[in-house]
Amino acid sequence: MNNLKITRNKYFLSVVTLITGLFLGAWLFGNNSEKSTSTTEKTQADKMKNHQIWTCSMHPQIRQDTPGQCPICGMDLIPLKQDENSIQLNPNAISLSDEAIKLAQIQTFKVQEAIPRQSISLSGIVEPDERRSEKLTARFSGRIEKLYINFTGQKVFRGQKIANIYSPELITAQRELQDAAQYKDSQPALYQAARHKLELWDLTPAQIDALEKMPGTASRFPVLSPVGGFVQKRAVAEGNYVKQGQSLFDITPLNRVWIMLNAYESDLHRVRKGDLVNFTVDAIPGKTFTGKINYVDPFVNPQTRVAKVRVEIANSDLKLKPGMFVNAIVQIRIGSKPVLLIPKTAVLWTGRRSVVYVKQGNDFSYREIILGPEAGDYYIVVSGLKAGDEVVRNGVFKVDAAAQLLGKTSMMNHEGGPVSTGHNHGDKPMSGDEMKNMNSGQTVSKSKTQS
Repeated sequence: MNNLKITRNKYFLSVVTLITGLFLGAWLFGNNSEKSTSTTEKTQADKMKNHQIWTCSMHPQIRQDTPGQCPICGMDLIPLKQDENSIQLNPNAISLSDEAIKLAQIQTFKVQEAIPRQSISLSGIVEPDERRSEKLTARFSGRIEKLYINFTGQKVFRGQKIANIYSPELITAQRELQDAAQYKDSQPALYQAARHKLELWDLTPAQIDALEKMPGTASRFPVLSPVGGFVQKRAVAEGNYVKQGQSLFDITPLNRVWIMLNAYESDLHRVRKGDLVNFTVDAIPGKTFTGKINYVDPFVNPQTRVAKVRVEIANSDLKLKPGMFVNAIVQIRIGSKPVLLIPKTAVLWTGRRSVVYVKQGNDFSYREIILGPEAGDYYIVVSGLKAGDEVVRNGVFKVDAAAQLLGKTSMMNHEGGPVSTGHNHGDKPMSGDEMKNMNSGQTVSKSKTQS
């Protein structure tokens, strides 16, 4: 009985020891396996991180795992600076070194929101501001004894004496003033009426005071110009007898002028008041003037089918002269709200698709977008981009060519994958025989050789 009990205890102890050993082994070897797997993954990640690709500064499509010479031009390969994160996030992106970007003359543009504008060309002439032109007329009848303005185009200053005139009417009015002046204290109304009559004839207060204090009567009276400007027309000569209301001179100031442009009726619906205008004049080479449209003629000329568009501009230096021919570019606003704009040079056309390359760091990613109407040198972006995106504006064909050679998504290969080429420009350098055949023009594709 005791022997049976001892046998049972030994058997139970053996089972417990076996189970405990199994658990300890699983725990020890399991941890070692996890550590081994973790170590292997870390080693692979380090290898990927430290993996260096070599490229050519002149031919960025070349990719090699080891340094050497470019199979195209023979230049020494340079290390390619890559952004591992961006490549993993976008496998279709191509990476170019700073040297390659500089040599390829790649320039970028940040997408921005602005009110779109479109340019149209108009022509016209310089004209005087007709609102400021003055026609000097005779306020009283008389004979022109002396003219101080003798030719068209002569400059006239405000208050300048332009003529001496003999007028019986003015002599009579002077006598009435002198008589009324003797009773101005007792009959002030009569005195004021005599002065007012002379004021209506455009005599200044100083002239009237001089006539009143004169011991006799004047035989000749000076005529003063009420405005300054240039004589556009002379209608009298010395010795002419003029009647009240008869034209003497047309005086036009030129310190502000009008640019009158001819807008065809097909363009009138796009031209608006406030649009910016840049114009040049052949007589002033190298100078560009800027103004804004302040008037659009509501009538279309039935013979020429054009309407006048007016731009008012300062001309203090008097360089713009009436009659000069003008070539103008009008910046027409398309809508009133800001929209996304990109340069026309940034877009590649592939039939129905519009393609741009977006830059992130040194990576360039293919992206299809939807465009709206033209806006001068820009396109309106309907979708596919957002404000702040940086797109290639110059050198986009070079970027696309590199993407095609690397089998990335590109303009002509929007699904990606390897492209068929006559010779190898890929990661593996060409052999000496291939280089010789390429240089001698004997390279043929594999498909033709096999056939």
